Amino acid sequence: MYAEKMIVTTDNFGNLQTMPKLPANQKFEAIFLVLESKKVMPKRCPHPDIAGRVKIMGDIINTATQAE
Repeated sequence: MYAEKMIVTTDNFGNLQTMPKLPANQKFEAIFLVLESKKVMPKRCPHPDIAGRVKIMGDIINTATQAE
């Protein structure tokens, strides 16, 4: 028995996009590890009621660390 690493991708429905080429007439045991994908964070923006009206009057990083 030997191990061979393959990375396969799926479509929107979870179906394999391409089938890997495997030796004929063999039995296989597969363990699937899902690779973590980076989550895309939505761009944050202020509420329309306050957009453009806020003025930063000091060091906001220093204030945030002192609040803890």
